[in-house]
Amino acid sequence: MSRIGKLPIELPKGVEARQADRTITVKGPKGELTLDVHPDMKVLVDDGEIRVERPSDAKSHRALHGLTRALLANMVTGVTRGFSRTLEIVGVGYRAESKGGGITLSLGYSHPIEYTPVQGVKIECPNPTTVVVTGADKQRVGQTAAEIRGFRPPEPYKGKGIRYQGEQVRRKAGKTAGA
Repeated sequence: MSRIGKLPIELPKGVEARQADRTITVKGPKGELTLDVHPDMKVLVDDGEIRVERPSDAKSHRALHGLTRALLANMVTGVTRGFSRTLEIVGVGYRAESKGGGITLSLGYSHPIEYTPVQGVKIECPNPTTVVVTGADKQRVGQTAAEIRGFRPPEPYKGKGIRYQGEQVRRKAGKTAGA
């Protein structure tokens, strides 16, 4: 039995969930998110909680059970607290600047990189070497952070580039002057 899938999802105050056929909509103070549930999964929305049930113990149903419950729990968390990813920019002359709804990155290329996030995601630059990506949808926040990191991933010799906050970059020893 799926330990994750069996757990009910409590709906906090100010959050409401609606079910229309296979679509679940969760609305809260930070926004509204929708999810199309797999046809095999059964979702029950009643008196302040959401439950997910599966039809059998087949391996695919067990996998979908926990996945569906986790996605719904992330939706509830997203519309109440939201999600954020912090990126650190390391390197001489590397910096970020908020511009309009997006950011402009100077990463050692011959041109600045301008990035505009998808709808529902907000990007802030509290200082020139930090970028904070926030939003209600966990997948969109993570994807946006990964796209920004992809412009200049950290390199293993000097550690320069864009990294997630707290990410450990494996450093390599460079060439040594030989005899």
